[in-house]
Amino acid sequence: MSSQRSDIRDHILAAPLWFVRSAGALPGIRRIALVGSILTYKPNPKDVDLLVYVPDDLDLAPLASLSRRLLGRLQSQNIGADVFLADESGRYLGRTCLWRVCRPGIRASCDALHCGRRPYLHDDLATVRLDEALVAAPPLEVWPVVIHRYPIPADVERMLADLRGVA
Repeated sequence: MSSQRSDIRDHILAAPLWFVRSAGALPGIRRIALVGSILTYKPNPKDVDLLVYVPDDLDLAPLASLSRRLLGRLQSQNIGADVFLADESGRYLGRTCLWRVCRPGIRASCDALHCGRRPYLHDDLATVRLDEALVAAPPLEVWPVVIHRYPIPADVERMLADLRGVA
């Protein structure tokens, strides 16, 4: 991998590192996993995908705010970000809503199946749905404990060391 591409991946990985630290400090967050193309050896990952496990009664507004900030950190590199949600039993729920104001009738373009039923849950299950096996056993859980299920790139390993505060 070229030095320039490595620098870009390092910049990209700083964003989920920030997100995991921030989201892990929110009350009620159960687990956070990293999924998707950033876990491959592709020099040009298209996005950063995280999977966050939450209880049914959790207020998603603070998490959705962090998700928007994560996307903002990555947009300068033309990289996207999604924060997928699952409940504590491992059932896929959808994604965090990207809108600052989330309630029924605000956005005609909202494709959530139940817009506003649970504020800041974008349950566009007809468009995006994570595989049950991925949700049950994501490739890399990063919070509250690290669980590897597959080999990961060295730069992701370095990110994990930073997350754990290991030099």
